[in-house]
Amino acid sequence: MTQSTENAVLVVQEFWRLMATNDFHSVAVVLADDFMLEWPQSNERIRGADNFCRFNAAYPAQGRWVFTINRIVGNERDAVSDVSITDSVLQARAISFFTVERGKISRVVEYWPESYEPPFDRTEWVERIG
Repeated sequence: MTQSTENAVLVVQEFWRLMATNDFHSVAVVLADDFMLEWPQSNERIRGADNFCRFNAAYPAQGRWVFTINRIVGNERDAVSDVSITDSVLQARAISFFTVERGKISRVVEYWPESYEPPFDRTEWVERIG
């Protein structure tokens, strides 16, 4: 891929398209040799495309994984995606920060937020979503 203002966004779109095939080993084509994924919330790191692909292939699921892109923003080197993920039982959302170098994803820092009830009555100022 050539450098352009949309480069990182296009690579991340391809990443999620490949993830949606559920052939997780196919995702390696968009990952750099020194790929690294970090999950700050659980204090874990995956090094290498092979480990990433094998981890996803082994992850327990109730059905096919479905990835719905809510939004991707970025520039030539960085992109952020907001993706909803389900296996028909689990409902999750991932906010992922991607670094793209030479057309490949070199680093992802990913957060998996969990829904929670408001900590106090805010109905005077806010409305519920959905």
